[in-house]
Amino acid sequence: MKPVVALVGRPNVGKSTLFNRLTQTRDAIVADFAGLTRDRHYGNGRLGKHEFIVIDTGGFEPDAGSGIYKEMAKQTRQAVAEADVVIFVVDAREGLSAQDHDIANELRRLGKPCVLAANKAEGMHDGTKLVDFYELGFGDVYGVSAAHGQGMRDLVELALAPLNLADPEDDADEDDVNKPIKLAVAGRPNVGKSTLINTWLGEERLVAFDMPGTTRDAISVPFERNGQRFELIDTAGLRRKGKVFEAIEKFSVVKTLQAIESANVVLLLLDATQGVTDQDAHIAGYILESGRAVVIAINKWDAVDSYQREQIQRQIETRLPFLKFAALHFISAIKRQGLGPVWQAIAQAHKSATRKMSTPVLTRLLLEAVQFQAPKRGGMYRPKLRYAHQGGMNPPVIVIHGNSLEHVTEAYKRFLEGRFRKEFDLVGTPLRIQFKSSANPFADKDD
Repeated sequence: MKPVVALVGRPNVGKSTLFNRLTQTRDAIVADFAGLTRDRHYGNGRLGKHEFIVIDTGGFEPDAGSGIYKEMAKQTRQAVAEADVVIFVVDAREGLSAQDHDIANELRRLGKPCVLAANKAEGMHDGTKLVDFYELGFGDVYGVSAAHGQGMRDLVELALAPLNLADPEDDADEDDVNKPIKLAVAGRPNVGKSTLINTWLGEERLVAFDMPGTTRDAISVPFERNGQRFELIDTAGLRRKGKVFEAIEKFSVVKTLQAIESANVVLLLLDATQGVTDQDAHIAGYILESGRAVVIAINKWDAVDSYQREQIQRQIETRLPFLKFAALHFISAIKRQGLGPVWQAIAQAHKSATRKMSTPVLTRLLLEAVQFQAPKRGGMYRPKLRYAHQGGMNPPVIVIHGNSLEHVTEAYKRFLEGRFRKEFDLVGTPLRIQFKSSANPFADKDD
C-alpha cells in the first residue's frame, strides 16, 4: 500500500504550499470529506517510482482547550496516527517559537518517525538561522523552500528512507491469471459496508481470516465464489467472533484511499435513504482518478419509496455523470436482495479493465471513426489520426499516433471513446486515450 506522509506544524509556516508542491498541483485536494477535512486534506505525491499519500493539516495547537482549535488539534492527531512518517514544518524566517516546542513534545508522545523541515529557507546559504531548531530534538534540520521548490526531493527521500520501500516492479505481475481479483468496498460511514461484507461471507460459508496490520491498514480477506478467487479489501472493519477490527476513527480516509489504490475493482456503496452526498462524489472522483474499475450499488433500496427512488436515480445522473460507464445496481444487504447481479457486474468490470486489444483492430476502428466523422480543424491544421495501439491495462489505455493531435477536441475524444467501448464491450472501467503527435520536420525552418 502507498505510504502516508503527514505535514504538521503551527499556522502559517507553509504547510499548504508544501502540500501543493509535493502533489504537483495548485489545489491538490483529491479527497474532501465533510466533517473530516476542515483541517485535513489528502493528495497523491510521487518520488521516482514510489507514490505516497500526503496529508495536509491545519495549524496545530496541542493545548487548545475548546472550540475550533480543539477540533483542529484532534484532526492533526488523527493525521499523525494515520501516517507512516511526519514532516514537522517550521518557519525558518520567524525562527523557533514556544508553540514549536509544544508541537515537538506532542509528536514525541505520539511516537511516529519525524523529519524536521525549516520552510522559507531560500537565500539562507550559511544555515546559521536554522541552528536554534536543533533544540527541538529531531536531529538534523533541513532547509527547504516550498514556494520555490528548493530541497523538495531530498526532503521526501529523507522522509521515505526509514520505510524501506520495495521497488513497485518487484511484485508486479500483471500476466498472472491465477491472481485473485482484489475488490474494495468503499463508501461513507453507515452505508452498510460491514453488513454487505458479512452477508457475503455468511452466504458463501467460507473460512475467512483477518490480516490486521497497523491502524491504517485495510483488512484483507480471501474468499472464493463460483470458482473465482477474490481478495476483499475492507475499509469498514470486519466482524469476527464478536470483535471489530477498526481504525482510530470509525471511518479512516487513508484506509479508503489505500484500499482503492490496491484494488482491481471498487464497489462504490451508496445509501438510498441519504441520497448522493458530497462525500460520495469525492470518493467517486478518487476512484476515477485512480483508474480503477467500478460498480455502483445503492444499498437500503427496500427502505425508500418510489419518489425517493426516482430522486436518487436523478442525483446519480447529475452528481456522478463521470461514472456513467459503471453498472448500477439496487440492493438490500441486510435482506440479501440483488446481490447476485452485483457479482456479475464485478466480474464484467474486471474483465473489461484487463481486456487485451489488438493493434490491427484498434487501428481499423480509428480509421473507420475518422471516415465517419473527421476531427475539426484547429487553426491552420486538421488533426490526422493514423494508427492506434494499446498502452496499458487496468485501466485500459489506447495510444493514438498522428499529426497535430493537440488540436483534437474533448468532444471528439469522447466520440472515439464511445466507438472503442462499443467494439470491446468495455463496461465498468475508465478508458484513457492518449495522443502522440509526430514531430514536424519543417517546424524549425525559415519561410
